[in-house]
Order: sequence, then structure tokens, then C-alpha cells
Amino acid sequence: MSVNGNAASHFVDRHIAEGRGDRTAFREAAGLRRSLSYAGLAEVSGRVADALARAGIRREERALMLVLDQIEFPQIFWGALKAGIVPIPVNTLLAAPVYDLILRDSRAAILFVSAELAGVVLPAAAGTDLRQIVVIGGEAPAGTMSYDDFLAGARPAATVTASEDETAFWLYSSGSTGQPKGVRHVHAALRATADSYGAQILGITAEDRIFSAAKLFFAYGLGNGMTFPMAVGATAVLYNGRPTPDSISQILATEQPTIFCGVPTLYAALIHHWDGTGGHPAAPLATCISAGEALPEEIGLKWHQRWGVDILDGVGSTEMLHIFLSNRRGEVVYGTSGTPVPGYSLRLVDEAGAEVGVGEVGELLVRGASAAEGYWNQRGKTRVTFEGEWTRTGDKYTRRDDGRLVYCGRTDDMFKVSGIWVSPFEVEQALIAHPAVLEAAVVARRDADGLEKPKAYVVLKEGQGAGIAEELKQFVKDRIGKWKYPRWIELVADLPKTATGKIQRFRLREDA
Repeated sequence: MSVNGNAASHFVDRHIAEGRGDRTAFREAAGLRRSLSYAGLAEVSGRVADALARAGIRREERALMLVLDQIEFPQIFWGALKAGIVPIPVNTLLAAPVYDLILRDSRAAILFVSAELAGVVLPAAAGTDLRQIVVIGGEAPAGTMSYDDFLAGARPAATVTASEDETAFWLYSSGSTGQPKGVRHVHAALRATADSYGAQILGITAEDRIFSAAKLFFAYGLGNGMTFPMAVGATAVLYNGRPTPDSISQILATEQPTIFCGVPTLYAALIHHWDGTGGHPAAPLATCISAGEALPEEIGLKWHQRWGVDILDGVGSTEMLHIFLSNRRGEVVYGTSGTPVPGYSLRLVDEAGAEVGVGEVGELLVRGASAAEGYWNQRGKTRVTFEGEWTRTGDKYTRRDDGRLVYCGRTDDMFKVSGIWVSPFEVEQALIAHPAVLEAAVVARRDADGLEKPKAYVVLKEGQGAGIAEELKQFVKDRIGKWKYPRWIELVADLPKTATGKIQRFRLREDA
């Protein structure tokens, strides 16, 4: 372990000392298609650290990053860490009022923003603690500075010495159930995820080229697109656009990644797209992973049938930084979330905190070195979520006889029918198995007697008829049991989702 606990020492500086400076760290899949070597990253991130000091940004102050997936992202993130300043990557798809909330909550001293996003966030900057706004690419509006001007004259600064337990960066939770919360992570958390999931499940090597459709502002994407490749000197492909079946297909064909990281909704959309076009692009994919939501069995099986490669479905959270429960290469069982990632311990508990037995529903608690310090300025929520060494995930699971865990739903999503727990995810999987269904989400709705029953919101594949509700009900009855079928089925054009692809079931519950 490095003497300096600063994560930048391990993930950036070490590669220069060990002779990997010429290797490509990042490559852009769109726009100028620029590349950045490890030596280039070390040099520019050092200049960012110097420029931050010259701008009067002090150690432990916050630097908000509203930055697309482009080579400036790692330059700024690691430059801030080198200076002992706390970078806060934020969702690039939010609205101005949410940026206003985050700016005021974080009290960030400096904002880095991609030019394409400046028009959304700049109106929210007035009256905040910002002392400097730096715009990446394009013209810098009045009252801001261009990234090139910010770096002009800066010289590479040395990486400050930091404790492994010192706050390194924040991430704001995706807000799938309400307003986003600032999640504080320490320097050691980055290496903890690389040494556990990155090394022992993903198995990434220096020869890999990894492409994550999940963006870098997302905890899942940050590990995939930055932490894991940088732990071993591999190459990450960055894409600053929206991940659609067309754009992902193009990137797979041109960039030839060996590792692909997606989310269930994207995997489903890609399969449907390729079914319609007659084939998938040629790419040397050896490993595919999924997180964000549980992967339906049907999607995993179809992907394997098409590619001959399994999707390693896993479970992580912003609070734990990356995946702590996962399927493994050669041991994939679709319909389960697998077993604990090495370095993590898991418990399933009931409402009283007692361990539940095999086949019983319990809330998942996790313990591991990547756990966050807590939420910023939210002491009550911190105390509810972080219980000593254990972190409450808010997910409900059952444990099989073989030790594998099966996802049931979020704590707020679960409900009982005739006194028995119903897993919305189980009903959704049954619906998605129907050849006409693209996506489905299930929530509770009260019937005329005030009793809760399943209601399904269903997105059909193109060309499918609307008069299919009764057929779908019978299909579910036949697959998982008569009492679990959705009493109501509403056909919709799309499902409400967060920017990271999670279905916002709380909005569907409000509708139901």
C-alpha cells in the first residue's frame, strides 16, 4: 500500500513510477475522439491541482463537476484529489432547480461545467458560495472562465499527502425516491472497490478496453469507467452522448471493447433493437456486467444466446460505491443476484433486526471497506442508514438453499396479498418473459375493498397490439401462480426512470 493515502497516488502517480505512462488511459468515442495517456493524465491533473490553488480554492473545499464523459472529467477529478479538494461529480441530466439545491447544499467554491450544460446550471449559480465557474469547451459566458484559461500558466503540482480515512469526494444519490443526498466517500473506498469487485469479480487486466454506458457521475459508472481500469493501467472508452441502441451498437463496432457495462433497461433495448435489425455488431466482448436494478432472467438468457457471453448481474449502491453482491464468471444463475463479493459481509433481517431463514423475505444489510462516511447535513438519515459497520440497503431479498440471494424489491415496493409478501420484481420478470413485452413495472393498488393487489405498467414492443391485457394476466398466472398476477394492466409508452436507468416506482405508486 502506498505511503501516501491519497487515492491519486495509487491510481495516477503509481503508473508513471512503474513505467506505464505511455499507455492509453482514456479514449473518447465521439466528437474529437481524443485520447489521454497515463502520463498525460498525471501532467494535466497536476496542473489542475496548481490552478485550483492559484484560484484560491482551499483544501477540503468542494469542487462541483457538471461534466460530461470526456477526458476533462478524469483530469479534474484527480486534480482535485491531488490538491486535497473534494470533487463532487453530479448528474448531467437534472433540471436547474435541482442544481440550485445541490449548489446550496454542498456550498461548492468552484464549478466545472461542460459548455453543453452551462445554460442549465448557470441560472442556478447566483447567490451561491461559488467563487469561480470554469466552462469546458466552447465560449465562456460572461462571469465565467474557459478551461484553457483556467489551466494557462499552471505547472504540475505534487500530490498532497492525505489519510486514507480523509474525505476524498462526494456523490449525490440518484434521487429515485426523493431529493438527492450528498454521500461522502473517503480515499480508501476507491481502492477497496478496485481490490474487491474490480480484481476478483470483473477480473480486469491492463490489456482490457472497457466501455461503460453508465456515466461517470454515477457510482457504478465511476468504478467501471475510471477506478477499475486505472487500477491496472487499462483503457476506458468515454462517450459523452445518450446511450441508445444505435449509439451503443456503433461504439461496440468501432471501439472494440472487451468489457461492457450496462443496466437492465439498456440490455433489454439492445436485444430488441438487434432482433429488429437482424444482428449485433462484431466486438470481442469477454465480460458484460449489469447493476442499477436487478436483471430479469429472460434478458440474461437472451443476451447469452446472442453473444455467448454471460451478464454478471450485481447489486451496489451510492452508499457502498460499487457492487458488493454479484454473480461470477462461470457461476451465473439468472434470476439471482449471486453471492457476496470478497471483502463484503451480508445479512438479511426482519423488521425487528433478527436474521431471517432460508426462503424468508428480509432487508439486506452490507458491511465492507467502501461504505460511505454518511450523508452531508442529513444526520437523521445517516443514523437510519449507517448502523455501525453495517449499511442498510433498503432492498428486500430472500436467500436460497445454495446461499444465492434473490431480489424481491425495494423496502417501499413490497406489499402483501392475502397476508403473503409479493415481490414486484418477480411479477415484472414474468411479464417481461412474454414475447410482446419490452418493459414492465409493478406496484400495489387498493381494490374496492381497500386491499392491496398488483397493478402493472407495461411497455409493449413495436408492432404489438393493445388488446393483450387478459393474455398477459393469464401468462403470469401460468408462470408464477394465480394469486400474484396483476389485477390491472396499464399499457404505457415508457416508464419513469432516473438518469441512471432505475424505474421510479414511487411515481407509479402515486399514479396507482
